[in-house]
Amino acid sequence: MEEARRGTRERRLAVARSAAEKAAEQGHVVTREQLHALGLTAAHIGANLDARRWQSLGVHCVVLHTGPLSDLTRLWAAVLEAGPRAYVDGESSLVAAGLQHYTPHAIRLSVPRGARVRHRGTGIDIRQTRRWDPQDVVLTPVPRSRTPVAAVRACLWARSDRQAQLLVTMTVQQGLARVEEIAEAAMLVKRDRRRTLLGTVLVDLSGGAGSLGELDVLRGCRERGLPEPGQQALRRTPGGSYYLDFRWRRWRTVVEVDGIHHAWAQHLVADALRHNTVALDGDTVLRLPVLGLRLCPDAFFQQIEDALRRAGWAPGLAA
Repeated sequence: MEEARRGTRERRLAVARSAAEKAAEQGHVVTREQLHALGLTAAHIGANLDARRWQSLGVHCVVLHTGPLSDLTRLWAAVLEAGPRAYVDGESSLVAAGLQHYTPHAIRLSVPRGARVRHRGTGIDIRQTRRWDPQDVVLTPVPRSRTPVAAVRACLWARSDRQAQLLVTMTVQQGLARVEEIAEAAMLVKRDRRRTLLGTVLVDLSGGAGSLGELDVLRGCRERGLPEPGQQALRRTPGGSYYLDFRWRRWRTVVEVDGIHHAWAQHLVADALRHNTVALDGDTVLRLPVLGLRLCPDAFFQQIEDALRRAGWAPGLAA
């Protein structure tokens, strides 16, 4: 009798270890189906839940602890609840890959077109997609789309153009994916209302921001009746000589167009020194990020007009 009890206890311990190992692979979450496959009955599961050793999450999932739920736990639960071919996608995948300073409004999941979705929980957004491809999925730390693919879909699915541009920009700026990788993934998108916007952002990020920004500034000045500035103006100061993106010589006003690289540490110090040197020599220096031209151009052009007016410009005066 004692030997039988010992054997039963050892089997239970072995099952418990197997359940813990499975949960450790999945953010401390397992499905009831997985627990049944390991040998746990509905009664065993219910007993652990009633004893508050475990907690339910959704319809199908059980968390093998009763502490706070981590983001990884919630992601795994969403994938397991949605079905066997579901994976984290879009902005949620970017955050899972390490994107900082951004909080998705919901957990975004993708499943193949026509797939049967098992359960849609609160705060979970499941999309059926014709672009579902198992080669686009990585399995760590949770099944999710590859970061370049996730960046493209985050852009296409964003709630606004502003959010779309920020997500792609942050992905590149934080080193999660290169522009070339995102562009390669974007080539598979044949029709979407944000396809052109995505291409423009990628051109900006690839280093073409200078020429693209120059065209936008000149066009914006013409549309608003502002005088056209000199381009690539040479400015000699006691601290050195600098080529400036735009300068209104008569009104000693400078606009420097900042591409994405200006946010990186290796450019920050040199840009700041040049800015300060020109400003100390008497010019008003305004910085205009390329992203600002996309998101809120009127606000930046109003600042340019204000600077020119303070320096003595009035409509009708030529540069």
